[in-house]
Amino acid sequence: MSEPIHTGGCQCGAVRFRVEGALGDASVCHCRMCQKAFGNFYAPLVSVHQANLAWTRGAPKYFQSSNAVRRGFCGDCGTPLSYEAPDGVALAIAVFDKPDAIAPTIQWGIEGKLSYVDHVAGLPGEETMADQGATSFLNDLVSYQHPDHDTDTWPPEER
Repeated sequence: MSEPIHTGGCQCGAVRFRVEGALGDASVCHCRMCQKAFGNFYAPLVSVHQANLAWTRGAPKYFQSSNAVRRGFCGDCGTPLSYEAPDGVALAIAVFDKPDAIAPTIQWGIEGKLSYVDHVAGLPGEETMADQGATSFLNDLVSYQHPDHDTDTWPPEER
């Protein structure tokens, strides 16, 4: 049986990675350091565990967020990519090409959880194009984000 292969990268495509082998635990961390590193309510991460991680295009830049942890990000677009600690490397779940396949199974740092996070799923939801005030803007929008797969033809010529 062949080892699973996972690919992903930042939103501009300057940094791409490949993970060969089974991923470890997937989690979300609510600690304040992770909130700030991701600019979000929490950080969704998955351990690389014993799998083989290779940066296949470019390489992350790093911020040493504590005496024990450094965090990788794209130096061009700022996308958070990795959490690297003495016990191993974890990657941001949403930067994988198929993030839906990596479901978190535990929450860490719940002492830092923002009081409204558990209620977000209960908020009313609409599709993007339902925002009538933004329809003309959205109709003309051209995404420059890297596609969710490896390609040798990036960035597009018109950029």
